[in-house]
Amino acid sequence: MKAVTLTQPWAQLVAIGGKKIETRSWNTNYRGPLAIHAAAGKYVDDYLLMKIEPFYSALRKAGIESRMQIPLGGIVATCELIATHRVDEMDWIPGKRGWSKGSYFWEASEQEKAFGDYSIGRYMWFLANIQLLPEPIPAKGALGLWEFNGDLSVYSSFGYDMNEVE
Repeated sequence: MKAVTLTQPWAQLVAIGGKKIETRSWNTNYRGPLAIHAAAGKYVDDYLLMKIEPFYSALRKAGIESRMQIPLGGIVATCELIATHRVDEMDWIPGKRGWSKGSYFWEASEQEKAFGDYSIGRYMWFLANIQLLPEPIPAKGALGLWEFNGDLSVYSSFGYDMNEVE
């Protein structure tokens, strides 16, 4: 299964459903199941996590009160990457303040904006069907999209075996 590595707390924000748009400097043609991997390296300090809004509220809502509760070096969630678009190529949906594709809608809330880098020329990766794993699965991450060869089929909600999808 394809995976992408994010530093913390951004991986955890995706995992808990607080962040549904991942912003990247690069695009991909890949669509389908995606594992969210929390990097093993250094992440931001407790000040950002516990004092700055909207990080504080989103993490507290999920029961996270300390950086010690945020896992490093493992798969923390699964989701589906269903679309990517350049920030400057997207049109707002009149009256809705966001973007939609099929039955999915992503609100451009202040929280979502704070959790990403929406600079001109960057790409938005739209994530759906996000599932927090009950326990992180230890894994070594990589740059770009990479193959996670562990067993995630028990967490599939997409109606197919996530380990067989390219």
